[in-house]
Amino acid sequence: MRRRIPTSLLRRPAQHGAALLIALLTVTLVATFAATALWQQWRATEVEAAERARLQSAWVLVSALDWARIHLREDSRTIDSLNEPWAVPLAEARLSSFLAADKNVASDELAGLPEAFLSGHIVDAHSKLNVRNLVENGQPVDKAVAAFQKLFDLLNLPPEQVTLLVEGVRRAMPVAAVTATGVPTSPPTDTTAAAQAAEAAADVPLMPQRVHQLTWFGLPASTIAAISPYVTVLPAHTLVNINTASAEVLAAGVPDLDLAGAQRVVSQRQSQPIAELARANEWIQPVSPGFLADSFGVTSYFFETVGRLRLDTHWVEEHALVHRTATNLTVIWRERGAGTTPALASR
Repeated sequence: MRRRIPTSLLRRPAQHGAALLIALLTVTLVATFAATALWQQWRATEVEAAERARLQSAWVLVSALDWARIHLREDSRTIDSLNEPWAVPLAEARLSSFLAADKNVASDELAGLPEAFLSGHIVDAHSKLNVRNLVENGQPVDKAVAAFQKLFDLLNLPPEQVTLLVEGVRRAMPVAAVTATGVPTSPPTDTTAAAQAAEAAADVPLMPQRVHQLTWFGLPASTIAAISPYVTVLPAHTLVNINTASAEVLAAGVPDLDLAGAQRVVSQRQSQPIAELARANEWIQPVSPGFLADSFGVTSYFFETVGRLRLDTHWVEEHALVHRTATNLTVIWRERGAGTTPALASR
């Protein structure tokens, strides 16, 4: 007679397999959650460290801008030249050397700090041709256009691009219509006229604030790279400082002055800056009787400041335009960039 096995005993192996599977799933979920939490904690730590480094570098670059402000504010001379302290660039130096000079920083606090290097320089914006000078009251300025045409010729650039640049500036600087008494006219009441005015306004490009933004006018990147050392975009019409302008800018600004004659002027002013334009006439008139006194000056009000912080092969750079008056120094714009330069690793 066969013995009958209870059904409960037959189900035990299946129950043990399900329990083991549930245990494995539980362990997997716990390990996944633990790994996720660990990764999130690591990511939060890295983000916090990166943000702290970003803020520290930002404050260091602000101090570089303050360094430029001090030099420009202390310059109380009536003329500006390349012989003044602001024109001397700040060579790359260890940041720890600046901190060591601070009496509020103890020497033991400098131990273990990474090797960071700070550098900077100031450029006189009046040493370049101002794009804003190309148009006044909605019309091209002949002498400014001629200066840009000569510069493009010196740099072997297509002359038709000057026309493209002038047209872009003219369209970006619309002039409001005025009456004979100088009072602005009221907006057009006719629906068609208003629609045409709105359509024309929508087609007006933005006025660039940086040289690289001249691509908005259709200039190619190669042309902008070539003219960048000699051209600037300032918020107002300005004169070229004859004491700081390069030979190319001087030759472009004086109709009959060639590059060799401009280089002689640059060499002569190194020993003695030009204090008044009458002195410049003595140097330029024998070479070029077409010297335009109303295009040049000896004082500057706009300056470009550049500060760079480097840590190993990584660097952060801040570029700013400042406006100096008799009593104040105002920042017009600031932009910041970062990158990696492997060539610096060998320093």
